[in-house]
Amino acid sequence: MKITKIDVFYVDDKEAPSIHPVLCRVYTDTGLYGDGEAAMSYGVGAKAAFGMVQDLANIVVGMDPLENEIIWDKMYRTTFWGQNGGGVFTAGMSAIDIALWDIKGKFFNVPIYTLLGGKLNDNLRTYASQIQFGWKNMMGAMFTIDDYVGAANRALADGYDAIKGDFFTFKETPSEGGFSDKERTTILTSKNLKLVVNRVAAVREAVGPDVDIIIENHSFLDVNTAIQLAEALKPYNIMYFEEPNTPDPHTAERLANHIDIPIASGERIYTRWQYEKYFATNSLQVAQPDMGTCGGFTEVKKVCDLAYIHDVSIQIHACGSPISTAASLQMEAAIPNFVIHEHHQCNMVHSHIKLCKYDYQPVNGKFKVPDLPGLGQELSDFVLNDRENVVKVTVDGSASTWTMS
Repeated sequence: MKITKIDVFYVDDKEAPSIHPVLCRVYTDTGLYGDGEAAMSYGVGAKAAFGMVQDLANIVVGMDPLENEIIWDKMYRTTFWGQNGGGVFTAGMSAIDIALWDIKGKFFNVPIYTLLGGKLNDNLRTYASQIQFGWKNMMGAMFTIDDYVGAANRALADGYDAIKGDFFTFKETPSEGGFSDKERTTILTSKNLKLVVNRVAAVREAVGPDVDIIIENHSFLDVNTAIQLAEALKPYNIMYFEEPNTPDPHTAERLANHIDIPIASGERIYTRWQYEKYFATNSLQVAQPDMGTCGGFTEVKKVCDLAYIHDVSIQIHACGSPISTAASLQMEAAIPNFVIHEHHQCNMVHSHIKLCKYDYQPVNGKFKVPDLPGLGQELSDFVLNDRENVVKVTVDGSASTWTMS
């Protein structure tokens, strides 16, 4: 079996102008195909990831898709910039690798979790992620205490017993907008610290003692402010503190030695070589590799195994398209150190759901792992055929063919 061509998609959807999912479909000479994602749809970098998937596609066309280790090693070691290449490079690798495992599952007619060793976990406990956006079927912004309590209660009504929020995203009124980087990375003023703590305290009171609360900070704090905030939040029984500061193994070790709340990080940490530095110093209690940026199944499984020998739990970072969600579920089903699954609010938004064939959603805070062969998910006709909102490039080993309108 050989890879014959790879279609790479850049979604530029008028319905969701602020996100640009980068997806791919790998075709073979047997008729089997697999879908993947470079999970950089938000922030800055989607166009770079779109190009990276194309560059890597050119060097894997003609190879055997079942030889994922050989292909992964070729992408990593023979491209000059691959080794320790960072987010854009490993995102490109991830897209192709996820698609290869999708093909492999279809070839053997089993879900990917079977190829990874079997289903250790099913009906995965799931948390409602990013309640500061309202926890509705459209993304919004939460300013008042009542806003945060309302979002938390909506998540509980949906059956979740764990929630996550960045309580430091928005100020008190719409006219004030959001916090700046500087306001997060200097010593917190009493006013700003009180605002965040009051929001967490109100949510804790509303949800009761048996619901887990995860604190998100998107790496905006520095070590000093992270310690300051962690100390203030100790009375509220925080499950873990996610991305408390810029990912760095040295500052992570200092932070871990100064706070009692478990620390989680990973969406900005790539490959086993970077994770090993955190595991060696016990700086993380929850590792969060992203299937769409850390190197796909081939690499993330190694990160999970490495974490396991250091007693580190795994919560796959999952806020990409439904392709990334399916990949995350397949991985989490097969590992012994799984702790909880992330269900980002974007998964409830129509512009996100329409990217794929199936709309998988948790039921009562639990996520059933798809049992179809491969990922158990496929790209939709919208991605495959809508040339008004989706740019497609076909790579067949000779020249890239643009098919945009």
